[in-house]
Amino acid sequence: MPHPRTLSILISVLILSLAGVSCRNSPPAESEEHPAEGNAAEPNSIRLSEEAVRTGGIAVAAARVVEMDRCIAAVGELEFNSRRLAHLTARASGRIETIAAFRGDRVVEGQVLAEIYSREYLALQSEVIQAAERDARLQGTPDARAVRAFLEAAREKLPPLGLTDAEVDALILTKSVRSFLAVRAPFGGRIIEQTVVAGDGVDPGASLFRLADLSTLWASVRIYEKDLAAVRPDVDVILRAQAFPGEDFRGRLVLIGAVMDEKTRTVEARVEVRNPTERLKPGMYVEASVACGEKRRALVIPESALQEFQSLSVVFLQTGPGAYELRLVETGERSGGRIEIVRGLTEGDEVVTSGSFLLKSEMLKKTMGDEHEHD
Repeated sequence: MPHPRTLSILISVLILSLAGVSCRNSPPAESEEHPAEGNAAEPNSIRLSEEAVRTGGIAVAAARVVEMDRCIAAVGELEFNSRRLAHLTARASGRIETIAAFRGDRVVEGQVLAEIYSREYLALQSEVIQAAERDARLQGTPDARAVRAFLEAAREKLPPLGLTDAEVDALILTKSVRSFLAVRAPFGGRIIEQTVVAGDGVDPGASLFRLADLSTLWASVRIYEKDLAAVRPDVDVILRAQAFPGEDFRGRLVLIGAVMDEKTRTVEARVEVRNPTERLKPGMYVEASVACGEKRRALVIPESALQEFQSLSVVFLQTGPGAYELRLVETGERSGGRIEIVRGLTEGDEVVTSGSFLLKSEMLKKTMGDEHEHD
C-alpha cells in the first residue's frame, strides 16, 4: 500500500475525479444537515454523525468468502451471428416497383420487403400456364410424356424466383399471373443495409438488402495458448461491455479455433450470446470470463461497493459506528453482481454499498483542508 502522504495525494485526485461530475449536477451535502464529527488522524478516514449516516442513505455489506468458478480472462469483439445473416439479391431482372421496408426496420419472417416488376417473371409464369394447359389437353396421347416433362421443366424455373410449390399449383389452377415479384424476409430480424430505392433497375444477383437477426450475437474472443488446456466448448461465459458497466451478459462457448496465431500466441474462440433486447451491438469490444469447470474459494463484495478511477480500485470501509476509511483494493473476477477482492480486505470487513457520494464529499473537504495545512 502507498505511503500515507502518497495516499493523501491519491485521495485528492481520486475524490476530485469521482465527485467532480456529481458536484456539478447535484447539490453538495450541507454541513449543517450532515455534520462530520471531526476528522480522524489518518488522511484516508472520515467520521460522520448518526444523523448524517441516516440521511445520507449509507448502507454496508460484509465481504464474504464464496465458491466461484475458476475463469479464464479474454477480450474480443461482438459480431453478427452468421447463421442469422442474409444478403438478399434480385432473382430476376426488372425494375424496383416498391420498397416496403427500410434500413433499420424490424421485420418478420415472410414479410414483403420490396416488389420487382419483371418481364422475365411474367414470361415464366405464362410459360407454366401454357404448359399446364397443353398437358391437360394431351393426356392419354403419344405426346403426353414429353408434354409432362416440358411442364415439369417450366415449373422448376419458378421456385428459384421465390415461389413455393403451393404457389405454383395455385398459378396453374387460377391462371392468374402476378405482376410483381416479391422480395420476402427469410427470417425475422432487422434490415441493416438497403442498397436500392423505388425505380432502380436491377439484374439477377443485384444487392437489395442485408438482414440480420440480432437476438443472438457471436463474440470472437482470443484464448491464450497457456489457457487452452483449461477451456472446452459448451461452458458458460460472462461478457461485459464498456457501454454497460457492472452488467453481465451470459453466453456459451460454442467453438474453439483450430489455428494458433503465431504472433499473439492466441486461438480464436466463438461465444454465442443471447441479445433479445438488442442492447449489445456488433462491433462492441467485450471482456469475457470463460468458466473452466473448476471451483475455488474467493473473497467477494457487491460490485456497487467498488469505486474505480483509472487503474485505482477503492472502497469505503466501515471501521466503526459512523467511521469510514478509504481503502485501496486489488480486484479479480466479476460474477453475478459480485467482484473478487484479491488484496486489501478480509472476510467480515464491511464496505459501503450506497451513500458513497456523502463520504466522497466529506473526504474531499477533509483532504483539501489537510493540503492547506501543509502549505
